[in-house]
Amino acid sequence: MRRTQATHRAAMGSQVRDWFGFQQFPSATQNKLVELFGKLKEEGVSTLTILVMGKGGIGKSSTVNSLIGERVANVNPFQSDPLRPVMVSRSRAGFTLNIVDTPGLVEGGYVNHQALELIKRFLLNKTIDVLLYVDRLDAYRVDDLDKQIISAISDSFGKEIWRKSLLVLTHAQLCPPDDLPYDVFCDRRSEAVLKTIHAGARIGKREIQQYPIAVGLAENSTRCNKNESDEKILPNGNAWIPSLVKEIIGVATNGSKAILVDKKLIDGSEANERGKKLIPLIMGVQWLIVKWIQGAIEKDIARNPRGL
Repeated sequence: MRRTQATHRAAMGSQVRDWFGFQQFPSATQNKLVELFGKLKEEGVSTLTILVMGKGGIGKSSTVNSLIGERVANVNPFQSDPLRPVMVSRSRAGFTLNIVDTPGLVEGGYVNHQALELIKRFLLNKTIDVLLYVDRLDAYRVDDLDKQIISAISDSFGKEIWRKSLLVLTHAQLCPPDDLPYDVFCDRRSEAVLKTIHAGARIGKREIQQYPIAVGLAENSTRCNKNESDEKILPNGNAWIPSLVKEIIGVATNGSKAILVDKKLIDGSEANERGKKLIPLIMGVQWLIVKWIQGAIEKDIARNPRGL
């Protein structure tokens, strides 16, 4: 995690602008963010790169805009997600925040593997400090497509990416059904999505503690309620932007290695090497099966020489 800002700028290959949007946050939010980013700098961390992924139309781009404090990603409910990944870089007081917004991972009811390939190639030689996997809080079920999305992400970036992930549930200002308490509803929805992540990423029960995926909430609507300090708050009273940033930094500093997207990962060479190692074994099994069939035929002929 110890990288100088100059080195990181060269690696990211992106223009880093001053973080003017930071001044748009309420003073209370600014103070909390300064404290949080200050702790990172004390640990020698001057940059943070966040990858945002999920289905389309769930609030990925809106969440990017909220975290930056500027309209950096185009949001239009009548248009689809951007066709290509976009990275936004902002710098303030020696700290650089990079957020990568991505196309939706579903097209025509199926996993969009082309989008995943575009994302991987866009990230070549870049390091992912945190993955924000985004879904909606107000969705009441998960299905097999959700599991397929998780599996595709795991196959593309490796299972280890879930050690650096944070589940973000958008549309978090809602009244839960059946008079459920807000926190109870959030816990149940989170649990359902986390179970799908564990299943799709093939994280067994014995491994779950090694993949402690935290949960954050977001409400990007301009109608979001506010507290006396003018901060956007959720029904549980939490100011969600600093709360979400705190969770993000928790993932960034959780001790697990950040994910470097190198050519080996993009080409899937590790999977290919494993496949090559299995070829002799597969051929050997096939040879044994053929020999067994031949032996069975010879025995059958010996027992019935006239085919009777």
